[in-house]
Amino acid sequence: METTLRGVGVSHGVAIGEVRHMGTAVLEPPAKQIPAEDAEREQGRARKAVEAVAADLMARGNLAGGEAQAVLEAQAMMAQDPELLADVERRITVGSTAERAVYDAFAAYRALLAGAGEYLAGRVADLDDVRNRIVARLLGVPMPGVPDSDEPYVLIARDLAPADTALLDPTLVLGFVTEEGGPTSHSAILARALGVPAVVALPGAGELPEGTVVAVDGSTGEIFVNPGEEKKARLAAEAAERKAALAAATGPGATSDGHKVPLLANIGGPADVPAAVEAGAEGVGLFRTEFLFLDDSENAPSEEKQVTAYRQVLEAFPEGRVVVRVLDAGADKPLDFLTPGDEPNPALGVRGLRTLLDHPDVLRTQLTALAKAAEGLPVYLEVMAPMVADRADAKAFADACREAGLRAKFGAMVEIPSAALRARSVLQEVEFLSLGTNDLAQYTFAADRQVGAVSRLQDPWQPALLDLVALSAEAAKAEGKSCGVCGEAASDPLLACVLTGLGVTSLSMGAASLPYVRATLAKFTLAQCERAAAAARAADSAEEARNAAQAVLSGE
Repeated sequence: METTLRGVGVSHGVAIGEVRHMGTAVLEPPAKQIPAEDAEREQGRARKAVEAVAADLMARGNLAGGEAQAVLEAQAMMAQDPELLADVERRITVGSTAERAVYDAFAAYRALLAGAGEYLAGRVADLDDVRNRIVARLLGVPMPGVPDSDEPYVLIARDLAPADTALLDPTLVLGFVTEEGGPTSHSAILARALGVPAVVALPGAGELPEGTVVAVDGSTGEIFVNPGEEKKARLAAEAAERKAALAAATGPGATSDGHKVPLLANIGGPADVPAAVEAGAEGVGLFRTEFLFLDDSENAPSEEKQVTAYRQVLEAFPEGRVVVRVLDAGADKPLDFLTPGDEPNPALGVRGLRTLLDHPDVLRTQLTALAKAAEGLPVYLEVMAPMVADRADAKAFADACREAGLRAKFGAMVEIPSAALRARSVLQEVEFLSLGTNDLAQYTFAADRQVGAVSRLQDPWQPALLDLVALSAEAAKAEGKSCGVCGEAASDPLLACVLTGLGVTSLSMGAASLPYVRATLAKFTLAQCERAAAAARAADSAEEARNAAQAVLSGE
């Protein structure tokens, strides 16, 4: 019998195939005591397993490249956390086996994080995956991971760790569905980068029997279980129609009546540039520079190394716009040489610009490297600071840019509600705003972006979030300045129309989403986008906002 389930669509496209389940997680090791003379040997086993898992994660990152590389390198750092390793060795000293010590140490760390709102690791699936990989190596059993299959399938999992998502083979994995996660989780972001249809936050997905045929619509979040031939044909026709529309939509982003909306790419480093260029990106709206700093958690990269990496990206967009975000460290991206390890709630502590202002030498080196990288190039360089709270923050950043001799536009990210509420004040110090809707939603609704239980509050269609976007865009227009969106909200084609209607002046997203957004924008006039935006803001929930905007744009 055909049934319909609904989760949160996070990556466009339709996948139809048989269900295959993720490999079973590592079982809990037995709690047996070892004699004292075996402690040193067990500690050695634990260290070797940790080193092997960290090396494997780094190797996977090198293979995947781009955003995936930064995510997996962060996971490798998690595996080698010195406090965790010290706890493992302590537990072995008092009689635990290596595998049991790892299991218990990670459990204690997880419980500690849960008590603090799960902010320090931020990525619960990442933490569990590291534990499972280390324990599996110690037990000598296969690593948890995607199933072996010669035929294409739809992957079902409780959650997907980045190490698995990053190396999914799109020729075999038609799409995936997870019980947990949210629209801004690492796996969702990587799914969009891969172009694999995906639905997350679907409770009970794990109960679908192996081999069941499902149709996954990554745009609507719908899962059709045992779809009939008519349903399959309709979905296939819709998918073909979308593909044709994508192929027909080329050139700069614009509404049907010619209102220009530059479509830019979010990138994590030089490895992401080819896909962005191929997708027709008009520039870069968010260049995350963290990838350079994750190579060595104890030391900042040299100025020379930074210049080389930045210039690679700048050269790829001659006469295009490249917006660089300076280092955003802290919270779920801790760096030993920058971020304190004892903050009770790091996401609300010293992170982003706050970290850089506490370490002006790191900021100065990065800004100087950017200035040198742009020398002699016709690129339009813009540099922005993460986690700007008020005018004082904006001024401190702009002053640092000027002191470094940076010839570029200086901007501020709007990720904290105070920056949206006082956007005109912030704009007295900087030349543009860029809305990071992922963190803006997290801070507006007090909803951790990695916790599936609060995924409805992470939905960028929430009217309160749209209100903050509108405030920022209106302030920028009043000041004669620009206001873009670089958060994951921009990758939703329908929402991209609403954001345009709210007054946003550019949209930046993963390269895979650019064709969808370009094609959808080209269907509607600016006036239609404005009416859809007004209808969405008048709603009382995310679902009502989406439906209201859809009704306006479909002429209902």
